[in-house]
Amino acid sequence: MQFFWLFLAGVYELERAASLAGVYEFISELPEGYDTEVGERGVKLSGGQRQRISLARAILRKPKILVLDEATSHVDNETEAIIKDRLEDLTKDRTNIVIAHRLSTVKNADKIVVLESGEVIEKGTHEELLNRGRTYADLWNVQIGNIAETFRRSE
Repeated sequence: MQFFWLFLAGVYELERAASLAGVYEFISELPEGYDTEVGERGVKLSGGQRQRISLARAILRKPKILVLDEATSHVDNETEAIIKDRLEDLTKDRTNIVIAHRLSTVKNADKIVVLESGEVIEKGTHEELLNRGRTYADLWNVQIGNIAETFRRSE
């Protein structure tokens, strides 16, 4: 089932949203382009393709509050970087809630909140959290491959 608001968008808006979400090229290569049947809930698409189409839908809606829950978890690092770059302008002047395990996704956030077992254990900017040297810093070091630093601190 399609959402009615998708049909309110013009061709330019659809193509712009698809481009920003990183699916324009992929859609253009489909046998029938935007009219290609992808099955219920997009079963004929990869996880990354479904994720990027969801981003395009969010771009079309232009919400005041944008919630991105693991928005790039099914894409490779290169595609993640492209999507983050393209979404930077779209996330300005609105409230964005980004749920992520890839800390590079939230690195530039105004405020990062670290949860553990449902409790807030740290909050601050990327730099503030790194300087504190606690959980966020440990997770960051692991993700950038600096595992030795994490172990050195925990001894």
